[in-house]
Amino acid sequence: MTFLERLRANSRQHAGKPALEFVTDDSVTVVTYRQLEETVLRTMDYLSAKGVKEGDRIALQLPKCLPFVYLHLATMRLGAISLPLNPGYPAHELSYFLQDAEAGFLFADARQRETLTSLPDGLPAIEETVYLDTLSEEGFEAFISDCNPARWADLPVPQDLAATCLMIYTSGTTGRPKGAELTHGNLTANLDSLHEAWGWGERDVLLHVLPLFHVHGLIVALHGALNAGATTVLLSKFDPERVLQSLCARECTILMAVPAIHRRLVNVAGAAEYDLRHVRLITSGSDRLPDDLFRQYKTTFGHVLLERYGMSETGMLISNPLHGERRIGSVGFPLPGVVVRIVHPETQEPLPDGEVGAVQVRGKNVFKGYWRQPKKKANAFTADGWFRTGDLGLREPDGYYTLKGRSRDLIITGGYNVYPPEVELVLAEHPAVLAAAVIGCPDDEWGEIVTAVIVPRPDMPFAPGDIITYCRTYLVNHKIPRRVICVNELPRNSLGKVQKAILRQEVCPQPGQD
Repeated sequence: MTFLERLRANSRQHAGKPALEFVTDDSVTVVTYRQLEETVLRTMDYLSAKGVKEGDRIALQLPKCLPFVYLHLATMRLGAISLPLNPGYPAHELSYFLQDAEAGFLFADARQRETLTSLPDGLPAIEETVYLDTLSEEGFEAFISDCNPARWADLPVPQDLAATCLMIYTSGTTGRPKGAELTHGNLTANLDSLHEAWGWGERDVLLHVLPLFHVHGLIVALHGALNAGATTVLLSKFDPERVLQSLCARECTILMAVPAIHRRLVNVAGAAEYDLRHVRLITSGSDRLPDDLFRQYKTTFGHVLLERYGMSETGMLISNPLHGERRIGSVGFPLPGVVVRIVHPETQEPLPDGEVGAVQVRGKNVFKGYWRQPKKKANAFTADGWFRTGDLGLREPDGYYTLKGRSRDLIITGGYNVYPPEVELVLAEHPAVLAAAVIGCPDDEWGEIVTAVIVPRPDMPFAPGDIITYCRTYLVNHKIPRRVICVNELPRNSLGKVQKAILRQEVCPQPGQD
């Protein structure tokens, strides 16, 4: 049974049970499984009337809201492709995604209308941009009020496991971001693995504190709960004290977050006074969990965080056990149905336990390929079909896997991926910048912070704040450098390539420094 089939079955088996509870500052909207199914069917009727058909890309640049959920699920039920996009993307970045995906429709927050009207010309694939008042509970209802769910009630859900249903843009280490195509089979395989590994059940209550446009919040968290027939409490925005209050008040059983969120939770005044004994599982992912935070969490809340490892292209791959040792610094064991190997980065020969090498994976959860980029897909896989994660790691003799860094210069800040070339391309356009390199420097709260190291042009002085302001026009918030450092020259090798390892040693605060 696929994810969409299971969700439809849950709408009958758990008809009157809350599927979603959307919580804002002043209201709680409860959506039962029966209501969710009916609203998704009405949304399908709405999309179909607009001409949405199988294979179309439907872009969703919406904040965390119920219409996002309805549109996302309805799009996949119609056999179209859901394209979630960060609502913080400025017009400069959004334009690229829409053109590259050839999206037919864009659903956006009405508050972004003025910003999005500044998009450049040349988006022939966009048939219509629909602006939604996501602050109003009645806003989306007005669009689907006359839609008939009965037309779609008996329509079989998509059966082709190889068909793309979701596209997530993942930044490239060289050049532009690329769209990772995830299929119905990929989503189902990953959810089946997590259901078994994490013991998902219909009695679970998930406190959802993550963004919905991200794989972590959308596939792992929301899909996981809906797949299990559980209840999801969606917090419209993150506030650390409210998260702890909600965990207790709603007696939530599961919380999924990134290290930056967990750090803020343990730093809440009186955090240790919150009784979280009813919470059975708290996971951490999207970035390495610092050892001190692992220990502090246990001391503060009495919970041992479950660290896991995954990617946009694969969903979840490896997880510490639900029952058993959750080893500090380790991401645990491969999930059911996932095969992992450690190989020599150059010879591709498998390495023995304890030796660091390139992490490669195989399984039904691994994505279909990159949207209309067959060469990049070919480079992402070995000749014998293993996906190259780009990470380095090792397997312990007892089977635990430990990551030892990234083979590329990926920066992970607050759980978000930032690839330096994207930021460097923007910096290179600034008239005062002669050369620039972007690196990640360690940070207690964010894991890493984006740091721009710049060689200014002669006689063109500028303040670091000018660069940060400039970047706000072209980059989403988590990609904007938080530190700007001016130097006379960048360290380079004999071929002229910037040596970022040396650069990090020179400009990043070292242990013991303020």
